[in-house]
Amino acid sequence: MRDFQLRTDLERHRVGDFLLPLGVEPTGLPEPVQGYTLEFEPGEDDGPDTYAFHVVVSHERLKPIIDAAFALLPAEVTPIVEVGSRDAYRSMDVLLGAEPVPIDDFLRVWYAFEEILIEDVCIGAGANAEEPLIEVFVDPWKGIVIHVPVEMRERIERLLAGFGLAEVAETWPLDLDREERPLSRTREVLTLEDEHSPDLDELLLQLREAWQLELDVDPEENVDDAGRRLGLTLWHVIAMADPAGGDPEDGAYVSMWITAGGLAEVEELVAGWFDASDEWSFREFYSTDRVAFDERPESLSSLPTRRDDAEIHAVSVDRWSAEGPDGPPPRPGREPPQ
Repeated sequence: MRDFQLRTDLERHRVGDFLLPLGVEPTGLPEPVQGYTLEFEPGEDDGPDTYAFHVVVSHERLKPIIDAAFALLPAEVTPIVEVGSRDAYRSMDVLLGAEPVPIDDFLRVWYAFEEILIEDVCIGAGANAEEPLIEVFVDPWKGIVIHVPVEMRERIERLLAGFGLAEVAETWPLDLDREERPLSRTREVLTLEDEHSPDLDELLLQLREAWQLELDVDPEENVDDAGRRLGLTLWHVIAMADPAGGDPEDGAYVSMWITAGGLAEVEELVAGWFDASDEWSFREFYSTDRVAFDERPESLSSLPTRRDDAEIHAVSVDRWSAEGPDGPPPRPGREPPQ
């Protein structure tokens, strides 16, 4: 796999004196006020009261503030990643570490990919901890969220004052989302020389492996963003597979179209398929996305609208060989959120 490379042909845009991440192209975007907003959040279920700082600064000021915020985190943290979803019923995929990791391990991975994480506006990342209850998260538009117990408020205010930042009434205008016309466009920041170049999907795969990330959903339920129960839906799954025998560097992407009532049911069906296969063994999931029925492929055009049973409808295997010049074949790209 080739190294990730940022594009060198992109002009960094600014609105007023505010420099934007490379992934943003403004089309009428107003200049934000640099500083931070502060929100008090009462504790729930015997949890402590907290303050959430949301820091917005021009891009050239971003990195030292991130470094200082990460220095607040304790010895073990739980990584967090947010990325625009391809799932038909969810706008954002939230991935959380299955177990806390040492802060040094978290930072090692962060700094390996920081150049991308602070430029690509399709992804946000950070970490939290339970003792003390702290979260530091760099959102997709590269605002820095610092979430701390109430007794740490003055400490964070002093930290931010050291960077010349003060509390403001608003940073980005609150009515930005209500504009009738789009005020910005997202754009690809990674160099994609050909279909084998590592892209955001490859970055997500590496972050999932390094930080032990899992999708933050109830695997037994099938609901949309509003919490409505969906029943059985159509899923498109891509699993990475190893050959049951032969060179372990060889492998395949196994694409499946499935009807299921939740992620747990999907995983059970996929496990059953691999258990019955003499050729392939399961390595890991590459993607598991629900698909609107009207968006099903032509090969499933005869699939009835109402389906009463969970089942696999179609399977295709895209194999690769370690002897190939470019390694694994290209994988489907992730469209940025609109």
